[in-house]
Amino acid sequence: MMMKELSLHILDIVQNSIVAGATLIEIAIKVDHAGDWMAISVSDNGRGMDKVLLSQVESPFTTSRTTRKVGLGIPMFKAGAEGAGGSFTIKSTPGKGAYIEATYQISHLDRPPLGDIAGTLYVTVVCNDTIDIVFRYTVDDAGYSLDTREIRAVLGEDVPFNTPEVSQWIKNELAEGIHSLNGGV
Repeated sequence: MMMKELSLHILDIVQNSIVAGATLIEIAIKVDHAGDWMAISVSDNGRGMDKVLLSQVESPFTTSRTTRKVGLGIPMFKAGAEGAGGSFTIKSTPGKGAYIEATYQISHLDRPPLGDIAGTLYVTVVCNDTIDIVFRYTVDDAGYSLDTREIRAVLGEDVPFNTPEVSQWIKNELAEGIHSLNGGV
């Protein structure tokens, strides 16, 4: 069963990065209406994968989790991208992290909606305030970004992101920033 929204795939990949010990996760969404494509990428500085795991990670029967025997996130992300006229790339270096990119043909009938990307990022940032998260969203020639390192520089290291005022500000900032581009894809 495929995930109904691309934001859920992003959440799954980010969770993999967190489990891999990443301290910096970069999420980018690029939309080009004239070219009829959208790209989603997630990169991290976590443990990375060796060549053997990297060659197997696209199989649903490969997982590093001990709670279940199948790993469906990456295989479903890949299948969804390729099934919607796009492509999928995964690269990793042990000790340096991983990079995943999925592209989609925007007009393709089988392309899932982006979904609640603001909500996904909000939960990711507020629940993981010791991890630096950089989000870049580009629609045609306009862009928006949120970098938790910049927020920390203003607030100081002692103010957690789950403080009610900070949490609400992050939620509003993401919603307004994403909506200002085009209201979502």
